Amino acid sequence: MSNDSQGSAKGEAAMMLAPSGSASSGGPPLSPSIASKAPELPDELVQAGWSKCWSRRENRPYYFNRFTNQSLWEVPVLGQHDVISDPLGLNAAPAEGGDSNLGNGQRKRRSSEEQGGGPNSFKRAKVEPTTPISPSTPGVKPWSSAPEDKQAQSVTPTTPSPAPAPYRPAVIYWDLDVQTNAVIREQAPASHHLPPHPEIELQRAQLVTKLRQHYHELCHQREGIDPPRESFNRWLLERKVIDKGHDPLLPSDCDPVISPSMFREVMNDIPIRLSRIKYKEEARKLLFKYAEAAKKMIDSRNASPESRKVVKWNAEDTMNWLRRDHSASKEDYMDRLEHLRQQCGPHVAAVAKDSVEGICSKIYQLSAEYSRRLRQTHLSLLQDPPTEACASPPQSRLVYCYPVRLAIPSPALPRVELHFENDMACLRFRGEMVKVNRGHFSKLELLYRYSCIDDPRFDKFLSRVWCLLKRYQVMFGSGANEGSGLQGALPVSVFETLNRQFGVSFECFASPLNCYFKQFCSAFPDTDGFFGSRGPFLSFCPVSGSFEANPPFCEELMDAMVTHFEDLLDQSSEPLSFIVFVPEWRDPVTPALTRMEASRFLRHQLSIPAYEHEYRSGSQHICKRDEMYYRAVHGTAVLFLQNDAGFVKWAPTPERLAELTAAYRASSTRTSSLSSPGPAHISPGDRDSAPKTSDRTQSSVLSPGGHDNNNNNSSGDSGSGSSSSPRDKVSTV
Repeated sequence: MSNDSQGSAKGEAAMMLAPSGSASSGGPPLSPSIASKAPELPDELVQAGWSKCWSRRENRPYYFNRFTNQSLWEVPVLGQHDVISDPLGLNAAPAEGGDSNLGNGQRKRRSSEEQGGGPNSFKRAKVEPTTPISPSTPGVKPWSSAPEDKQAQSVTPTTPSPAPAPYRPAVIYWDLDVQTNAVIREQAPASHHLPPHPEIELQRAQLVTKLRQHYHELCHQREGIDPPRESFNRWLLERKVIDKGHDPLLPSDCDPVISPSMFREVMNDIPIRLSRIKYKEEARKLLFKYAEAAKKMIDSRNASPESRKVVKWNAEDTMNWLRRDHSASKEDYMDRLEHLRQQCGPHVAAVAKDSVEGICSKIYQLSAEYSRRLRQTHLSLLQDPPTEACASPPQSRLVYCYPVRLAIPSPALPRVELHFENDMACLRFRGEMVKVNRGHFSKLELLYRYSCIDDPRFDKFLSRVWCLLKRYQVMFGSGANEGSGLQGALPVSVFETLNRQFGVSFECFASPLNCYFKQFCSAFPDTDGFFGSRGPFLSFCPVSGSFEANPPFCEELMDAMVTHFEDLLDQSSEPLSFIVFVPEWRDPVTPALTRMEASRFLRHQLSIPAYEHEYRSGSQHICKRDEMYYRAVHGTAVLFLQNDAGFVKWAPTPERLAELTAAYRASSTRTSSLSSPGPAHISPGDRDSAPKTSDRTQSSVLSPGGHDNNNNNSSGDSGSGSSSSPRDKVSTV
C-alpha cells in the first residue's frame, strides 16, 4: 500500500493497519487511549523500532516495527529471524510451544511483504533495527533489561531462542587486553566536571557553530580574507592548554586574552593567502595579487608616511617588472615574491595588528559568554546542584591508573534512538544524528564495560555515546576534510612493537575513538571518562610506567608537554619512560623539539623520513577502510625520554630500535596509504614549490597527532596553505 493511504479516514485506516492476512500499511497508526494504558514495551524493543498499536477491527493490540513495516500479534522477541532477509525462517530459532509452522510468536506477514514489489514499491537501504549485543557477553542486552523480559524468560517452557552473534569487525585497530603498567597516586573523584547530558551537548554544538560563524564574518569584514583553514580548531587547542574555566570545550578563563595561535595565523594570511605553486603562470598571478593587495591595504589603513612610501614603491616596482619581463621562470617569480614579502610584510603587519587583535579578543569574549550560559543551563538540569567543597587532601597510596571518576552523580538521561545502516551505527537525539562504524561502536561497548562503574545495565550507554560523538564532531568542524588530521594515530604494527619491545601500555594523547590501548589520556574527562580516559595528560601525574606520546602538532601544547615530561622524570625514582613522536620541523625548529634534544633525560633519537611512514586517519571511526592510512608529508622525530630506572628497564637498544624501524617499514608498504586524507595529495617532487619556510605550516595540514585538547594543526587547504611559518611574518612587528 502506498504512503498516500495514510491520509484516509481514521476508521478505514485503523482497519487496514490491523496485522491480518489482508491488512497492509505504509506506517504505524496512532495508538488510542486503550493501547496507551497497557504496560510499556521494554526499552530494547523501542530502540529496535517496535511500538504497541491497537486494531479496531480485531479489537486487540498488536505490535508494529517502523523500520521493517513488520506487524505481530504477540510481543516481539529480539533475536527472531527477519522476515525480509529470511522469509522462510531457515535461520530462525525453534518456535516456542513446538509449532514450527507459525514461527516465533505466530508471526503474520503484512500483505505488502507477501506481494513483493508492486508498482509503487521502492528499494530501501538496508536498515537493521535490532540493538546490538555487547561483544563481551553474547546473548545479553546490556543497556536495557526490562522486568517484562525477565518475566517472559521465567515462563518460557523450552530453551530460549539464541541471540544473534555479536558483530565482529573485519579489521581491528586496537588491543584492549593489554594491562597497564602505569602507576599513579590515588585521587579523589573530579568535582569540577559536570556529567554529560545530550541537551547540553546539543546546545554546546549550536553555540560552537555560531562562534565559528562569527569568526568567519569578522575575518571577512575586517581583513577581507577567509579565516585560515582549521585555525579555529587550533585556537581551541591552544586556549585549553592555559584555560582555567569550567567548560570542557569553550575557553572562558585564559591569560592572555589574545591567542598567539589565532593571531599568528590570521596575520600570516594578510594581505592574501599564499598557496603552493606548481606552474609558472600560477606563480606570476600570485605575485601580482600580492603586490596589488599590499598596495590596496596600505592605502586604506592608517599607516605612517614611511610605511606607505615603502609598500607603494615596492608594489609598483613589482608590477612594472611583471609587465616588462615575460620570460621569467617559476623560480624567478617565487624569488621576487619572497623579496616583496620581506620588504612589505613588516609594514602591512603593523597596520593590521590592532584589527587582528580585535578579532581574537572578540572571539574569546563570545566564548566566555557562551561558556557561562551553558554552565547555568547545565546546573539547572542536575537534581542536586554541586556545592563548593574544600579540596580533599592528596592521597599517598600508589595504585595502577584508573579512569576518571566524576564526583557529581549523573541525572536521568533522555532516550537516544539507535539503528544501523549497512556498516554504520546511527544515533539520533532531537533530530541530530551522529554516526560511527560498527567496529568502533563495538569498541565503545567494550571500553564502557571495562571503565564505567555507575551504569551496569547500560541504561545510559547510548546517551553517553551520542554525547561523545557529538563532542568530537563539533571539535572537528563541518568543513570538507576538516579535522582529518585531528585524531591521527600510529599504525597498529608500531603500537605492537612499542608494547612488545618497550613495555608501552598507555597513550598520553588519544581518545576513545582512536586509542589502541584501553588506558589513555584525552581532552574531555567528562565524556571520555566512561570509556577509559584518565583525563588530560597535563593533569596526569604517573609515578612509573612506559608511555607513548603522539601529541597534537601545536607548538604551545608541545611546549607544555615537554615541561610536564621533565617535571615527572625529575620527581620519580621509579622506572618511567616516554617515547615521543613529534614532527621534525627544522625551518624554523620548534621550541619543544629543541628542548627535548637538549634534555638530560634524552636517551636516543630516531628520525623517520617524510613519505616513508604513515598514520591512521583521525576519522577512522567513520571513514572507509581504504582511507584508513595515509602517508606523512613531513619527517617524524622519535625521542626516548627516560629516567635512570626507566633506561635500565626499557633501554632503546639497537635490536629494539631495529624492530621499531621495521614496524614502520612494514606499515608503509600498504597500498591504501599512498594518498593522504587532506584536501590534496602532495608528491615528493612538489616539496619546494612554495617558499621554503612553508614546509611546517603546509605539512601540518596532513599531519596527524593524538588528541589531548584536540589534535588539529592544519593551516592551509589543498592548494592554498600559508607560505611561511606563522611566527616569521609577525616577528618583525
